[in-house]
Amino acid sequence: MPSSPPRTKYCYVKGHGNGQDDSDYILQALHECNNGGHVVFSQGTQYIIGTALDMTFLKHIDLDIQGYIQFTNDTDYWQANSFKQIFQNATTFFQLGGEDVNVYGGGTIDGNGQIWYDLYASNIYILRPILFGTIGLKGGSISDLNLRFSPQYYNFVANSSDVVFSNISINGASTSVNVAKNTDGWDTYRSSNIVIQNSNINNGDDCVSFKPNSTDIIVQNLICNGSHGISVGSLGQYLGEVDIVKNIYVYNISMSNASDGARIKVWPGVPSALSGDLQGGGGTGAVSNVTYDTMKITNVDYAIEITQCYGQKNLTLCNQYPSSLTISDVLMQNFYGTTSKKYDPIVGYLVCSSPDVCSGITVRDINVHSPTTGGDGFTCANIPETGLQVNCTTTNKGSN
Repeated sequence: MPSSPPRTKYCYVKGHGNGQDDSDYILQALHECNNGGHVVFSQGTQYIIGTALDMTFLKHIDLDIQGYIQFTNDTDYWQANSFKQIFQNATTFFQLGGEDVNVYGGGTIDGNGQIWYDLYASNIYILRPILFGTIGLKGGSISDLNLRFSPQYYNFVANSSDVVFSNISINGASTSVNVAKNTDGWDTYRSSNIVIQNSNINNGDDCVSFKPNSTDIIVQNLICNGSHGISVGSLGQYLGEVDIVKNIYVYNISMSNASDGARIKVWPGVPSALSGDLQGGGGTGAVSNVTYDTMKITNVDYAIEITQCYGQKNLTLCNQYPSSLTISDVLMQNFYGTTSKKYDPIVGYLVCSSPDVCSGITVRDINVHSPTTGGDGFTCANIPETGLQVNCTTTNKGSN
């Protein structure tokens, strides 16, 4: 990654106190210390942000977050003013971008998510902001932060390159009966040369997800709990769009209490609806050169899942209109541990919508068993079995 020149100026962010919006003080410090400065959010200070902040002008600057930052719970304001990010109705509280920006400090960023979890339960069409928006950042790092109670994804990395995320703590479950949904740890989109490493994630959706046009990415040394796995996709959601995910390396992951360990999820070749606010299908593209190496599995429904019928409950229709998005040159190896009881004795799911769109898939050195029977079976269909060194005990033509 590119090295940063020395920071020669210090700016300390002031706070109004009494729950007032500190956005004006934050912007003042950023402008004063841009191009070679060091901005400090002081330890022991609580900062309130009630204004959508466009910080894509930053250049050669460090943000040293030692204090506590919390976004207001004004859901009407944020739905109207958060930054629209195009993909899947994603919006962000702020946009951090520019060139050579480092964020660190050991502090906390709090999305005030509980009000959003409860609101989403009554209206699935609300726009819930993403906690940390890395948008158009060229060179930089985000490290040593505590991310708490995000309304939706914790991190959205879009149109960015040469960025390292390290030593990030993610946590924030709902305290009501309304579950915190879609709280992905990281989603990458139209980004390259990204590293995500050495972090602890407790969430309710993908631990990391590689969205369309994510390339040259390393994910390593993560502890994931309660998630939907390390996922490629979903892809092929939008008709007329070409989704590319390639050159992905995932290494040394601990996955606990999750729906999946390693997962590749592709929409079918015909439009379908997974839910009212999540629907699609018919897009094209390719997944290639993807490696998952070394994963510890503990109480995970499927250790490995490949599906090209994501979002389509009509399996007959899915196979009639197979995905137009190809999957090739995938290696999954060195998995060990125990699945949950959900699919016992099946521990994995390898199902393409057509053998014409899947090739070069290798699954080997898998020492994963179901907890009750000790089974190690995989559901396999429409996928070349020459590279599958697993027990394909069940074969069908559909996908879950």
